[in-house]
Amino acid sequence: MVQEIRSSLSAIALQWLAGLKDIWRVLRHRGPSQFQFWLIALLIGIAAGFAALFFRKGIAALQAWVYGAPDVDYLHSFAQGLPWYVLVTIAAGGGLVVGLILDRFTPDGRVRSVADVIEGAALHDGRVEHKEGLASALASFITLSTGGSSGREGPVVHMAGVISSWVSNRINADGITGRDLLGCAVAAAVSASFNAPIAGALFALEVVLRHFAVNAFAPIVIASVAGTVINRLEYGDVTEFTLVTPGALQFYVELPAFLILGLICGLVAVVEMRAIFFADKVGSKVQARLCLPRWLRPAVSGAMLGGIAVWYPHIIGVGYETTVLALTGGLLLGEAVIFTVVKTAAVAITMGGRMGGGVFSPSLMIGALTGLAFGLIATSVLPDVSGTHTLYAFAGMGAVAAAVLGAPISTTLIVFELTGDWQIGLAVMVSVSMSTALASRLVDRSFFLTQLERRDIHCAAGPQAYLLALIRAGAVMRPMGDSRCASLEDCQKLAEEGLCIRASASLEAAMPVFDRADVPYLPVMMEENGTEEIIGALYHVDALKAYNRALAATAAEEHR
Repeated sequence: MVQEIRSSLSAIALQWLAGLKDIWRVLRHRGPSQFQFWLIALLIGIAAGFAALFFRKGIAALQAWVYGAPDVDYLHSFAQGLPWYVLVTIAAGGGLVVGLILDRFTPDGRVRSVADVIEGAALHDGRVEHKEGLASALASFITLSTGGSSGREGPVVHMAGVISSWVSNRINADGITGRDLLGCAVAAAVSASFNAPIAGALFALEVVLRHFAVNAFAPIVIASVAGTVINRLEYGDVTEFTLVTPGALQFYVELPAFLILGLICGLVAVVEMRAIFFADKVGSKVQARLCLPRWLRPAVSGAMLGGIAVWYPHIIGVGYETTVLALTGGLLLGEAVIFTVVKTAAVAITMGGRMGGGVFSPSLMIGALTGLAFGLIATSVLPDVSGTHTLYAFAGMGAVAAAVLGAPISTTLIVFELTGDWQIGLAVMVSVSMSTALASRLVDRSFFLTQLERRDIHCAAGPQAYLLALIRAGAVMRPMGDSRCASLEDCQKLAEEGLCIRASASLEAAMPVFDRADVPYLPVMMEENGTEEIIGALYHVDALKAYNRALAATAAEEHR
């Protein structure tokens, strides 16, 4: 009997040993790359989480020092008692420092933000600019600490992109891996900023990568959780906003009101976005007409913000205190409307003045104020079938932010996680869906994609719109002397008619020429020894094949 037991145990042990050997063999031959990638994703998540945490803590410390406020969460109330010249001097001085930084370290004096991260994911294999990104983070840090009216998520997202780009360059990551690592960094940064792990992961997928590939999901979730843990180690498991008076929703009767609120919030979001673009356009014209140096533009904007803050200190920074007042019903109807208008103007001046920061936090404040104003009216008109007006503030906060970001899924979740109230999700979902549906038709899907469109970077329409810009004519052409290439004489005839293209030009420039001239090929020119020479021919069929391969590769990445 004992011998049989020993034999059985030996057989089981041998089976386990054989199984372990198989596992080890698989791990050795196929496992390390995946394991290493997840480990790198975790490390990037930790680094991005700490960067977001230090950025947030640094802003609070500098604000407390500059304004002398004992609690920066109630900075607006404290700033009301400061002399007017202190508010103006702080904002103008901060703008001057921002201008000097951007003038010195960026070629165009422009702050890098979420739009540049989206561009990096789409066009640059998941890489963003390093020097310009760090300068932008410092500029945004000073902007938010000295009276600028913007948010911290934009610079935090780009900082995370700088971290992932540095890692991607060190490991020579390909485009797919670089984009996935970029998504990991962004998810961790958003999660660490707002204690929102679910929304952080979905924000990276929905806004930055703009697809939901299964292979990218696991490492992004790992990084997002790492960022959240870092936040909770410092701040605890608490929500960003605490709702003192949660509302009750009269589901079927009250839903039409939330549909209307969504439409109104969509229009408010469009006004906010277009105000920013209008302010940027006007600022550039004024700067050119008055011959102002580039570094002085943020200082002028800062002085304007300081002047507004004398009367309305609520515009300073991300607007946490005012947002809480809106969510808890601590404002009157007139105050909510006025603060909405003033905050929108202040955000436009900040962004149009090239001062830095993001648009998410201001959108939360504007949305909460808009929702509160609507709720005060709706509940007074139909008090018997209405919930509390704070419920409308809650829904409006999500609706405006979702329309600005063009991210209804992640914004809905981030609003839930910011407040910790999951009982009124139907109201938020209805308002968010209506606002994004309306706003996406009045702008190029979102604030960030509209920014890119204004730079002639066509990411809004999807890969089919921007892939042609990634392929160079010189990479697809048939070189001169190739048996499949046209003769030099035939190419010269077309070049004399102006039907030619430079080797460095993209297929985006070549395709309209093919359509217009109806020719099978274009001579490809390159400057050599000071003269333009024909080095090959770009055939229409070859360009279409290259485009088709790029589309197939993108589809494979998105569905892997």
